[in-house]
Amino acid sequence: MTAERVTPLTPPVSLGRLMVEDPASRWPLGRIIGAAMLTVGLVLLAAIALGGVTLGNLNAGRSQVVEQIDPAAVHGSQLYAAMLNQETGVRGYLLSGQRQFLAPYTAGLADQARQVAALRPLLAGMAGAQRDLSTALSRIAAWRTSYAEPAIRKVAATGKPLPGANVAIGKAYFDSALAPLDAFQRSLAGERTVAAARLNASASALDAIGIASAAALVLVIAALGIGLRAAAITPLTRLAGNARRVAGGNFDHEVDPSGPREVHTLAVDVDRMRQRILQELSAVRSAKEALEAHAEDLERSNAELEQFAYVAAHELQEPLRKVKSFLPLLQRRYVGQLDTKADQYIGHAVDAATRMQALIDDLLIFSRVGRFGPEASLVSSASALSQARGNLASEIRTAKAVIETAELPPVRAEISLLTSLFQNLISNAIKFHGDRPLVIRIAVERQDDCFWQFSVADNGIGVGPEHADRIFVIFERVHARTAYPGTGIGLATCRKIVELYGGRIWLDTDYQDGARFVFTLPVPPAGEAAEPAADDAEPALA
Repeated sequence: MTAERVTPLTPPVSLGRLMVEDPASRWPLGRIIGAAMLTVGLVLLAAIALGGVTLGNLNAGRSQVVEQIDPAAVHGSQLYAAMLNQETGVRGYLLSGQRQFLAPYTAGLADQARQVAALRPLLAGMAGAQRDLSTALSRIAAWRTSYAEPAIRKVAATGKPLPGANVAIGKAYFDSALAPLDAFQRSLAGERTVAAARLNASASALDAIGIASAAALVLVIAALGIGLRAAAITPLTRLAGNARRVAGGNFDHEVDPSGPREVHTLAVDVDRMRQRILQELSAVRSAKEALEAHAEDLERSNAELEQFAYVAAHELQEPLRKVKSFLPLLQRRYVGQLDTKADQYIGHAVDAATRMQALIDDLLIFSRVGRFGPEASLVSSASALSQARGNLASEIRTAKAVIETAELPPVRAEISLLTSLFQNLISNAIKFHGDRPLVIRIAVERQDDCFWQFSVADNGIGVGPEHADRIFVIFERVHARTAYPGTGIGLATCRKIVELYGGRIWLDTDYQDGARFVFTLPVPPAGEAAEPAADDAEPALA
């Protein structure tokens, strides 16, 4: 191992003509960085201390303006208005002799009391403003005592208004009494000017401290950077090169420790980490092989489950057909010949067989999605919707449903599955329609350059947001079977079809006028032409 040569911080020990470097004279990297951080810290502390004092003055000035002087000015203006209201009410009453004109005077007295109570604590430390306020209040009180209240009592006693000349005298008296309030406002304005000057001075000082601190930090950091580069950066750069080779995948490359004590220790740790990575990589490879084997087993198990569901549903068809054939014969032949309970039992058995047939049919359709049929190709979604509407023509007429359709784009899918998708969503809207005339709106919009977003909205009874995920689970039902027919497989089939082609489907929980189902399908590559819909196309899975 070779030690990195650095400039010694103390004179080397002289042994004759040989210059032997004392290892203890080197500063370790921790001490170098510590000294650098200490220097930077001292500069920062000095800047923070000066800035803190200046900022405290700035905040104190701002607080005085915002929380004391400005609110006092607002209350002073409101106090001025309250006093004007008193004079207006008195003058109106004296000139008219009508009691209702005295209302502003009474309201002004109450408002004056409120404003004075709010002003007193705000004027702390402002002796001039306090003095002007007290003078104004005293003069206004004298105006009320010597003029307003006697005049009010006189009019109330005689029931006659006072002459205009007398009222004019009272107005002049009030104006002279109100003059100290103007002085009060000027005092507040003067206080605000002084506070604003202090604010500007503090802001300027804060800017100067910031600039000086930044300049000092730049100088200190530049000096420290030069020293750190010589003592630590070069060995660290070499260590970084070794680490990059290891990170690039060359785990067999050994890291050669060098440089200061801390860098040497770090290099040793990096090499240990490299060895540990080799061990972990071997373990990960073993785990990956086991996971791949497990994934193959899981895929095979899923395929067997799908095959079982398909075969089970298919094999149940024949015995169920016989049950459905003989039960109606039994019902027709022996109706009325047995007791009422027997007729009910036979009716229940017929209903159960019918439901079982629908359940098996839907389960068979669900298991067939993606297992049979041609590969996906570019097909017209408008043609698929047209076939779905044709398959549901009787239900649409019975429900008197109106279907509004936008222009639909071509997509890559299997025409029968796409038809089944539209058919299930439209059938779902018809099944859960409300009392209003049913309107189904089918729209589409492009999402970025990747997906078409289709939506099927209706004005029916809707679905609660709490059921948004549950309704796509096979056999899950929101309503009781006796309330609405169905097997609980339709929406699960829709999700399986959409996900088969790389899209997703969900319930729009923000839609409030019924139910709105949204699904996405990938946008086909540009230039690919859609295949024309054949007249004898395979019937949809419904």
